[in-house]
Amino acid sequence: MATLDSTSLHRYLQQLTATFTPELAQHFASLPPSVEFQIRLDELGEKANEGTLSDEERQEYETYVEAMDVVAELRVNAMLDNRNASSA
Repeated sequence: MATLDSTSLHRYLQQLTATFTPELAQHFASLPPSVEFQIRLDELGEKANEGTLSDEERQEYETYVEAMDVVAELRVNAMLDNRNASSA
């Protein structure tokens, strides 16, 4: 699986979230995952803890974890940009 250059990704995410309105930033920061996604993530997480993931499931789980890291960074950037815009 390819790895991302975290510095470049961080800069891109900052640029992206800087365009969010305060309302969009708040909405994005509070948006929960879908029920189906959470159920699948829980299933894979349980299997990972038990050491019973297949190679395909491990790749799927790692992809989800990476995607959630990106979403978490987007959420943090959106909240920080929103705070900075409010205090300016």
